[in-house]
Amino acid sequence: MSLPHAILTALLEKPSSGLELTRRFDRSIGYFWQATHQQIYRELGRLEEAGQIRALPAAQPSRGKRKEYEVLPTGRAELAAWVGRPEDPKPVRDALLLRMRAAAVVGAEGLEAELRRHLELHERQLAEYLDIEERHFPPGRDSVGDRLRHVVLRGGIDLERFWIQWLEHALEELGRPAAEAAG
Repeated sequence: MSLPHAILTALLEKPSSGLELTRRFDRSIGYFWQATHQQIYRELGRLEEAGQIRALPAAQPSRGKRKEYEVLPTGRAELAAWVGRPEDPKPVRDALLLRMRAAAVVGAEGLEAELRRHLELHERQLAEYLDIEERHFPPGRDSVGDRLRHVVLRGGIDLERFWIQWLEHALEELGRPAAEAAG
């Protein structure tokens, strides 16, 4: 399970409250590992119970104040061990691929519109990733951490380009006359 590792990573980058983590998931980690507000808070409790994180002492005691968490040495050790642990790739589970397979059996009514919608979504996501790359990875950012974060972003860029190309091909195939497609 990678959610605790995603949280440990985010907290090592910057100690944060649960709310701040949720926002950071929405802006960065969430591009490749999503979690709800409730999942993040539940996992923060588990990590704290396991002695991998702790709530930082508040500067001023106040009721209802957000807790800010930091990673403890056991959490850092767990994350470092997890980084080197082998893990097989997960099989692809994508409803659009299944829909296309179903369309081959029951007909493709409405499929073209859905493919075009997905194409637009992937084009927008690609534009967002390219914007992030331009803003956050200018020439000269060459630390190992910067390079690794950039490689993760490049993976997202490459995946979006793959999906755009694949969707364009799928639309092309869907639009071909049956005789031409069979020939």
